[in-house]
Amino acid sequence: MEARAASNPDAAKMRRSEDSIRQQVKTSYDSQIGVREASGHNDGLQVETYLRYTGLGKGNAWCAAFVCWVLGQTGVENPKTAWAASLFPNDKLIWKQGKLLATRNAQRATTKGSRATGNAQLATVFGLYFSSLKRIAHCGFIDQWGDQEVITVEGNTNDSGSREGDGVYRKRRPIKSLYAIADWIGKEEKR
Repeated sequence: MEARAASNPDAAKMRRSEDSIRQQVKTSYDSQIGVREASGHNDGLQVETYLRYTGLGKGNAWCAAFVCWVLGQTGVENPKTAWAASLFPNDKLIWKQGKLLATRNAQRATTKGSRATGNAQLATVFGLYFSSLKRIAHCGFIDQWGDQEVITVEGNTNDSGSREGDGVYRKRRPIKSLYAIADWIGKEEKR
């Protein structure tokens, strides 16, 4: 695919545009690191801004609202939801339970040279599955992919990585803890 992109100016332009959008999303989520709830009850000026973006008010869980708000700030179409599971529809899913899915969107949303292992690109969205809830119940952005861990930026978490936290944090999570990864920036190509 990389060879085709190099010989096709439109594909190369699309790749540069996607890279630019990923950087804008990163700039947006990085700017939110350090936001904290006012009283520890899903509230506070910026937390309520995330929730309002999804049509909800204070007191609601907000990890997905944070993700959608960040995407919206950079002009990326998104479901404007506070429901984490809604961020992983089949047409956006690129990785699930440790396996890269066989779609062109998944190929583009993984870093060059890493298709065999499925290293997700900057600003893709990860989901954590909670067996007690039988669903994805926490999400955030992938900032860096390592051999065993990912660096994430996520809202409604804390130093211990809770899904009911108190702010926006940069976290380190084991790759094996991830359930799914979605790409809201890349566009699915026609085959």
